Amino acid sequence: MDRNLGMDLVRVTEAAALESSRLMGRGDDVAVDKAAIEAMRQTFDTIAIDGTIVIGEGPEDAISMLYTGERVGTGQGPKTDVAVDAIEGPATCATGGYNALAVIAVADAGTLLRMPDTYMDKIACGPEGRGVVDLEKSPAENVRALAAAKGMYVEDLTVVVLDRPRHLRLIEEVRAAGARIKLISDGDVSAALATTKPETGIDLMMGIGRAPQGILAAAALKCLDGEMQARLKPRNETEAQQLREVGVFEFGKKYTLAELVRGNVIVAATGVTPGDYLAGVRYMKGGAVTNSVVMRSATRTVRFMDAYHRFDRKPQY
Repeated sequence: MDRNLGMDLVRVTEAAALESSRLMGRGDDVAVDKAAIEAMRQTFDTIAIDGTIVIGEGPEDAISMLYTGERVGTGQGPKTDVAVDAIEGPATCATGGYNALAVIAVADAGTLLRMPDTYMDKIACGPEGRGVVDLEKSPAENVRALAAAKGMYVEDLTVVVLDRPRHLRLIEEVRAAGARIKLISDGDVSAALATTKPETGIDLMMGIGRAPQGILAAAALKCLDGEMQARLKPRNETEAQQLREVGVFEFGKKYTLAELVRGNVIVAATGVTPGDYLAGVRYMKGGAVTNSVVMRSATRTVRFMDAYHRFDRKPQY
């Protein structure tokens, strides 16, 4: 994949961020999601790839665009797998919360693990945790091992966990080990990204969350030289059958980062609301400023950028 593709993908995430952020704090998460999806899909038509969405916004019978299996791009260019989340955290945006973002991963065709909308148990961290953290270990063992690898006191380590009843035992074990907990309402892609940026103060992400976001997080962590492992946790027989239909039968298998994302990948993301890793869209007279990141696994290059958008000029994106 051409390295210039990354800059084109940023335009796609910027479009989704700009449109969805207009609805920030208005209490309508459905409208937020719709605005992000429509803007992202429209802008994809300008991207020179022959892409197939393998991680999308839903199945074709449930959503009209950015569905799993949809072809995106101009059709002229490399054949690619595409994973999207037009806005991670529509409810977060609708309530004016933190860490909503738009994110895309584009990989060599056939290299992203196909994943229906089920759940997975995840552990993710920055480069210091490679070969150190492991899903087979207890939460306390992982906290202590990562603290030692980072040269930190366990008491200074911060672990991000989704604020869900299913995580009560996990939270108790992490606190008993002496580490600090940061509970989030949504946004485990953003949380996984934050573990690689020291100034966020976030060291580790653990817990059960949606599997499609797990693939997006894995794609980013591959670019960032981070670590991630996952194990599937279908909630019912319907989700189990959906996994079988895409060729996944070992629900107890521990997936490594290399198995979640097998080839070269480019990831782009734009902040919608203020977050640990990216700033949100900021409006000003005549326009807005977006904060984005684009990264490539082939070179481990990571570029942060601010873009100034003038609304009296076309196109906006």
